[in-house]
Amino acid sequence: MAKKETPKKVLDPRMIQIAKKLKEMRINAGYTSYENFTIDKGLPRVQYWRMEKGTNFQFESLVKILDTHEMSLSEFFADFKDVEEPLRNDL
Repeated sequence: MAKKETPKKVLDPRMIQIAKKLKEMRINAGYTSYENFTIDKGLPRVQYWRMEKGTNFQFESLVKILDTHEMSLSEFFADFKDVEEPLRNDL
């Protein structure tokens, strides 16, 4: 029996932008490894990895990460550029 291929999920460009910013902040804080960052900051390792990849996002988790960087939401989003919202097929 052939393995059924599942279509690759298209990520929302806004989520990708947030993910890139989180990774940039971690690296700027001196952490080359997301695992060391999560251990030092007491964050769930897998959840954080998913957020850096833009595949899983919970607002509560973002707030916890910003707290570890002592950064407000306005500071975090200050340099974001508008990106187009993806088209939704379910409308």
